[in-house]
Amino acid sequence: MLKGVPPFITADVLWVMASMGHGDELAIVDRNFSGFRVATQTTSGKLLILEGVDAPTAVRGILQLMPLDTFIETPLMHMETVDAPGELLEVHKDVLAVCREAEGRSIASQPVERFAYYPIAMRSFAVIQTAESRPYGNFILKKGVV
Repeated sequence: MLKGVPPFITADVLWVMASMGHGDELAIVDRNFSGFRVATQTTSGKLLILEGVDAPTAVRGILQLMPLDTFIETPLMHMETVDAPGELLEVHKDVLAVCREAEGRSIASQPVERFAYYPIAMRSFAVIQTAESRPYGNFILKKGVV
């Protein structure tokens, strides 16, 4: 156990965040996402699972340890719904609020069409699968400078 690290953050998640460089991306996905298949294509090849933790809680814990990128306008992306492109779902609003609070600044989230999200996630450093049960609870975080 370490001081200041949220109790649900595993050693593997710590390793991934410490190994990432500025501008690397981290996919935070919901429980229905095909995490293992996508994770095998990432830089680390790792699927990390945070059991019992929803997306906002996972992102809050991650952002206690890792800043979002300040060099781009949208260091956060979310998978948009097929039925209502452009609409922010509650899960998107919740994660966006967590990011704004953690960063202490205005953060926007770039919507990504469902099938365009998968190749972005495959290019990320790793995939962290949460227990988020709300549909489209899939995000990409771009790491900033520590």
